[in-house]
Amino acid sequence: METNRLSKTIEAALNAQMTNEAHNAQIYLAYASWADSRGYDGIANFLFRHANEERNHMMKFLEYILKRGGKVVVAPIPGPGEDPVSMQDCFEKVFKYEVENTTNIYEIVNISMAEKDWATWNFLQWFVKEQTEEETLALGLLDKIKIAGGAAAKDDALYSLNQELAKTPDDATLAQDVTVENP
Repeated sequence: METNRLSKTIEAALNAQMTNEAHNAQIYLAYASWADSRGYDGIANFLFRHANEERNHMMKFLEYILKRGGKVVVAPIPGPGEDPVSMQDCFEKVFKYEVENTTNIYEIVNISMAEKDWATWNFLQWFVKEQTEEETLALGLLDKIKIAGGAAAKDDALYSLNQELAKTPDDATLAQDVTVENP
């Protein structure tokens, strides 16, 4: 008796996204290590926390595939690529990878809609909201580095940014959650 509730297409897409989440965790780890080696322990801590969050996302995909009777394929994780050349470059790359991740999630949403796999569609809605949050957070990082001076940011501005990011929560307030009373 067949117990896999995932089509081969969706199963492959979910496995690919699981690997992508692991890759993103590696990128955050590499960037956190890069920041820490330059003395930015607050920024590093922020990025290390996000590496862990990406790993948790990977595990959500793994668990979902298993719970739907699918086969998990643990594939090699690509390397994180080159280190950033500046804090601005770091935050630009973070934003770029988050946008790519959003695009990948949306594609699986489209596949689940086309196949009328409403369980997978529903599962992915958490990730749709999460990616909105991740992009908002990444845009905030870009705004902060711009205010600090961009690629030419001075040590004192980066020191302040480092201190702020050490305390910055991992969640961003989303536009859909804002009210007049709670902007």
